[in-house]
Amino acid sequence: MKLTPKGAATRLRIIEGAAAVIREGGVATTTLDDVREHTHTSKSQLFHYFPGGKEELLLTVARFEADRVLEDQQPYLGELTSWSAWAAWRDKVVARYKSQGQRCPLSVLMSELGRSTPGAQAVVTELLRKWQAEITTGIRAMQEQGEVAADLDADQHAAALLAGIQGGVTIMLSTGHLTHLEAALDLGIRLLRGSHHAHT
Repeated sequence: MKLTPKGAATRLRIIEGAAAVIREGGVATTTLDDVREHTHTSKSQLFHYFPGGKEELLLTVARFEADRVLEDQQPYLGELTSWSAWAAWRDKVVARYKSQGQRCPLSVLMSELGRSTPGAQAVVTELLRKWQAEITTGIRAMQEQGEVAADLDADQHAAALLAGIQGGVTIMLSTGHLTHLEAALDLGIRLLRGSHHAHT
């Protein structure tokens, strides 16, 4: 659907409004009427932008929330070219999940949509692919500077770091504690830093 700038702005307003409603009350209790009320949109307007109804809107909000996960880590995630940048990125990731608390909008949306539905799976797959690619780029930048061992598999280490982050977040959502997330990040970065010395 090709949208005019005004139409695109209206669609974004609906997505942001729906995201806010879901963040406050969760998916199960959120109705299209709640979204309409929050965004001051008519029923016909809502279905004009989201003809698939609630499921299509939820999937779009999930994409929006997935993009926010990465945006919240910038500018550090895109510039992992020094150890101080890695430390700043680590702090930013921890701060994001600390402020978010035990309510993770993305996981709430995914459990409602069903992780196995192709649309929901695509959102998560794309998020993890982009996230891992950014970390890999950072590791390669450090390899070029001679700060990380040249023979280290950057993509594999990035995958392990990301798995650690996701595991830490899952535990935090269950327990409210950030210890595991911090441990995964700290150990992952320490292993990177130590890899160069192990080879000298």
